[in-house]
Amino acid sequence: MRAVVFHGKEDLRVEETEEPAPGPGQVKLRNAYSGICGSDLHVYYAPAEAGLDMENPHPVTGATLPQILGHEFSGTVVELGEGVDSVAVGDRVAVWPIYFCGTCAACRKGAVNACRTIGFHGLTSHGGGMAEFTTVDASKVHVLPESVDLRLGALVEPMAVAWHAVERSGVQPGGSAVIAGAGPIGIGVWFALKGHGVENVLVSEPSPERRSIAAALGANVVDPTSEDLAARVAELTDGDGVDVAFDAAGVGPAVTSALSSLAPLGRLVIVALHERTTEIFPTQLVMTETEMAGALGYLQSDFDAVIAAMADGLYDTTGWIDEVGFDGVEATIHELRAGRGMKYLVSSEA
Repeated sequence: MRAVVFHGKEDLRVEETEEPAPGPGQVKLRNAYSGICGSDLHVYYAPAEAGLDMENPHPVTGATLPQILGHEFSGTVVELGEGVDSVAVGDRVAVWPIYFCGTCAACRKGAVNACRTIGFHGLTSHGGGMAEFTTVDASKVHVLPESVDLRLGALVEPMAVAWHAVERSGVQPGGSAVIAGAGPIGIGVWFALKGHGVENVLVSEPSPERRSIAAALGANVVDPTSEDLAARVAELTDGDGVDVAFDAAGVGPAVTSALSSLAPLGRLVIVALHERTTEIFPTQLVMTETEMAGALGYLQSDFDAVIAAMADGLYDTTGWIDEVGFDGVEATIHELRAGRGMKYLVSSEA
């Protein structure tokens, strides 16, 4: 079968690989779509800094390079391994791709998404979504309802990242929010806030292209480089500040501006990965009793919530989703790194 295989830093190849067969408790999927994620860019350009061990087997999965990419993906069940009765051949599914140790402090608290030796199918495993087929444990697949197609199903994973961030924020229906960054995760946070009953939202984004996409979806947008963000927040909240803020940009100014936007007792959730350290003024937190929290990945319950919201028609992919084939993945990674484009799904049939 054909697959997109990562061999090392800036070394990505489309190759013929062995077609997998499901073991006990596993299912075999014919992959449909797989998203290109910011994590894929981190792995491609700086694998060691992204936490990918280039020499030793992964402590949970035992996987080593080379690695088939694609950790946010959908597919159709084509074969069942021994003992599988939770899904059927022909089911269309999204895959919860996390591998966890089950014994570390995070896992013992039920936060397997923060496992200290976390792995992902399509990053540190025996396969991935950027291949014609893959095998995964049946416990990792979430069946899609008829109203959710496979294209939308490939977005369950990144939208679950955003949904989990909103869950971490503790925001209540009728609350207010600022989102710093209108990339795919920022857009996902905007959708997730709507799903939580939060409509009073301001999206801060310096890119004209991304502002335009967010605005076309119905978001209230602001350019932080040319407009007064504080004044827009004051206008939105009658001078109080927002209940929650989200850093979906991964740059220092996004953090500091988001903190300044908070009302007393507000919470900032960091959902973006940062490549550089950021200075903050802790007294700012003290004087307003505001909080900062991190949000990593998702739980299985976040997948269920996103799929239910998709079935209810919450998500709109108009204007921000493009498709490429296997042969276009590496060029698309370069485009995304250069700040061009929004969200790309890799089609196994393109």
